[in-house]
Amino acid sequence: MIAEIVFAAGCFWGVEKHFENMDGVISAESGYVGGNYANPTYKEVLNHRHLAPNSKIINYTEAVKVRFDNSKVSADTLIKSFWELHDPTQLNRQGNDRGSNYRSALYWTNENQKNIALKTKAKYQSLLSQEGYGKIVTEIAPLKTFYKAEAYHQDYLKNNPNGYCPSHATGVKFTKDDIKKEQITPLGGKEIIVIKSDSYCPYCEKFEAEISALYKGSIPLRTVVASSLKGFDIETKLFATPTILFIEDAKEVFAHRGFMDSKTFYKALGNFKLGKNSESYKVAFKEGTDGRFCKQYEIFHDTPDGVFRDKLSGDILFDTRDRFNSRTGWLSFYKAVDGNVLEKEDNSYGMKRVEIIAKKSGIHLGHVFPRPDGRRRFCINATVLEFVPRGEL
Repeated sequence: MIAEIVFAAGCFWGVEKHFENMDGVISAESGYVGGNYANPTYKEVLNHRHLAPNSKIINYTEAVKVRFDNSKVSADTLIKSFWELHDPTQLNRQGNDRGSNYRSALYWTNENQKNIALKTKAKYQSLLSQEGYGKIVTEIAPLKTFYKAEAYHQDYLKNNPNGYCPSHATGVKFTKDDIKKEQITPLGGKEIIVIKSDSYCPYCEKFEAEISALYKGSIPLRTVVASSLKGFDIETKLFATPTILFIEDAKEVFAHRGFMDSKTFYKALGNFKLGKNSESYKVAFKEGTDGRFCKQYEIFHDTPDGVFRDKLSGDILFDTRDRFNSRTGWLSFYKAVDGNVLEKEDNSYGMKRVEIIAKKSGIHLGHVFPRPDGRRRFCINATVLEFVPRGEL
């Protein structure tokens, strides 16, 4: 049997995305509910979000109408998910989104839904109180009129893949074991913390697939929910997922809110690890060149058996077995590790050269030149590499 229920838990974009990805949900549609004027538009709803208490106008809240097959997913499951999705103790807001259009609300379409809503509210209030939260202020009422939002609000997160998902969850769950949230404490030194949503977030999944899962760098990277952080000094408001935090000795150095593509992430990591004024940063991102016989070259040119990794991504780029002494003052290799570098024509400074770029991080490594014996010389800057003895791989 097909049923409907309406949830309001802050900006409807994230709520829509959350429910439309649940098994048994047929559709999730963004719209406006709970006001007293006809045919609301997004502009009107925003204009009325800070009305005086004695106003005769009751504003609408941004809501999502969920159509579901109750033979596949129960109203109880959906309603519990609604409570866990946001902070129902916040009045007329969720996180940094403030106004009556962001108020928490549940609009039922039958008595069973009403009873479940009231019963689960009481249970969730008890769980929230144990965790130090205040009183639930969620409006629970029968559904009267649902006004469908403008077309550009439908499937908004799906159609805007380079943004972020709003996350307002408290981290408190109905299952008692889940209430004892994992605590993530500082490791000391430099680390990267990626804040993910504890519900479905397409941007979090995209960042995980394109960045986190492929990252092999020496600075630790952990992906966690915001409510699990303990002992960190963080200034950035963690209402958006993903949020990428660059931490040193438990203190936020800087942060990026929303999805980062590979180029943006590794440039930020370069700033964090190398420092914008360092020689290695100039080589990596401004196509600079190490000085001949530089300090790092002197360390690396006769290291024992091992490999050289990208200083940022951790990818293995060169092997000591392919290294040779060209007497030029720069590291030289006969070849690079297959698949981990790119070659690009470089006609700068009036010369015809082939630039070598790290495939994953996109950093500049050096150039490749032909040799009289038919082989090639990969002339590589030492300051953008890290050496790892083969026995430590």
